[in-house]
Amino acid sequence: MVKVKICGLRRPQDIEYVNRLKVDYAGFVFAPSRRRISFEEAEKLIAALDKAIKKVGVFVNERPDVIMKACEELGLDVIQLHGDEPPESVRGYGRVSVWKAIRVEGADSLKAAEDYEVDGILLDSSVKGLYGGTGLRFDLDLMEGVRLRQPVILAGGLDAGNVREAILKVKPYAVDVSTGVETGGYKDFEKMKKFVERVRSL
Repeated sequence: MVKVKICGLRRPQDIEYVNRLKVDYAGFVFAPSRRRISFEEAEKLIAALDKAIKKVGVFVNERPDVIMKACEELGLDVIQLHGDEPPESVRGYGRVSVWKAIRVEGADSLKAAEDYEVDGILLDSSVKGLYGGTGLRFDLDLMEGVRLRQPVILAGGLDAGNVREAILKVKPYAVDVSTGVETGGYKDFEKMKKFVERVRSL
């Protein structure tokens, strides 16, 4: 079954929502973004998170020592590197899984993913000056015939209305949503519920 990651959690009720829906991954953003939270805020949220849900920390071009501090203080299960991190900089995080985000502009973007020795490749849309969270889709036809050696986490403009089609086309390990389950910039339980139900109905 395709795994579900809900990203950009920042309120106690967001944690309540993911706990009720029993999603697989909860994402916390530690990079410049309207969804950014501090380590202190994340610690309080994680304390209330269902222990079965894996904790993902999202970083953009961050120093390794800062990332390690987050891993130690918050008990992160996954580090999501969403910036311009080169292949040689993604190792050395011990037991923590590493996902590298690739902003898909064309076939060459997908080839670049092969250079990374990571536990997962997150495919997101490419918008100049932004590192994710755009709510925009990339052309999924680019994935036709492409099979990356790493597990694929599909992101970028997903919502309850298009996630089934995207899964059938890409066959990812997991899907990642943030904007697509929000109303007015905040997580919406009914949208989250519908999204999770659509994924799990396959």
